[in-house]
Amino acid sequence: MSTRERTRRELPPVQEHIDKLKKVVEEGNGYGALQMYKSISARYVTAQRFSEALEILFSGACVELEHGLVNCGADLAILFVDTLVKAKSPCNDESLDRIRCMFKLFPRVPVPPHLVDVSDDEDVHNLQESLGEARSRVDNLTSFLRAAIRWSVEFGGPSTGYPELHAMLADYLYTECPELDMVRISRHFVRADDPEKFASTLINFMGRCYPGEDDVAIARAVLMYLSMGNMKDANFLMDEIKKQAETKNLELSESDLIKFITYLLETLQRDALPLFNMLRVKFKSCIDRDCLLNELLDEIAERFYGVQRRNPMQGMFGDIFKMMG
Repeated sequence: MSTRERTRRELPPVQEHIDKLKKVVEEGNGYGALQMYKSISARYVTAQRFSEALEILFSGACVELEHGLVNCGADLAILFVDTLVKAKSPCNDESLDRIRCMFKLFPRVPVPPHLVDVSDDEDVHNLQESLGEARSRVDNLTSFLRAAIRWSVEFGGPSTGYPELHAMLADYLYTECPELDMVRISRHFVRADDPEKFASTLINFMGRCYPGEDDVAIARAVLMYLSMGNMKDANFLMDEIKKQAETKNLELSESDLIKFITYLLETLQRDALPLFNMLRVKFKSCIDRDCLLNELLDEIAERFYGVQRRNPMQGMFGDIFKMMG
């Protein structure tokens, strides 16, 4: 009898481990339980009993997260996805449901206002501690969902990753990250198949950003959709932003950049490369406010009109993002 066959026979029913390790966490030894979850699940993986290894890791991630042990829970959630890959498990409802469950258990903790009395050492210390914890939560969640996106690409999901996973990550990054990175958030939203939610996020951002950032964020969002060839959602996004702004009595920017985006959407409806180029020249000063806008426009010109990029390095950011999920 081979070592693997002997291991398969010797392993006890998985529920025994789940019950025992849950008790260890409840007794306050979350880190000790983490090590046991890892070592025990590894035995099942070695024996190629992947479904049982996944049960152990899923249970462990949920128990650790339910007890506020985010680092431990995230480690097991990432290991759960790694095991999906080892098992060559398809991107199906069962696995996605488990990923959804783990995602919902990641805590959402309001970060205190940055306005503190800088002369009060305790205030400053508490703020720094809260920000550090928030960054750690975001980093953990990001590592988990990026791994899940890569798995979904490799095992039956869309080439850009399962949309709901992108939606989860975009929403968490926007609501929980102390330093908003709208480029990063937008990269996920345009792959999330939910332009209405994206529009709501951009409307919310208008009330949080510095003057002059709102129109750039909207322009980037529309151009990202267009760079993927997604005219439908690009137009829907602009219409939805206008609709929601009107409903909330918000004044939507009428800057040159927004005018450019409006003209561009009309131009791309027809075969009008000369007009496309004329628009880029006429609105160059506002487009140059953000270097990513020009890169996206080069990608749009290539996709819609077959124009080769002048710099072959352009577009690399998007390609790298796609590979990384």
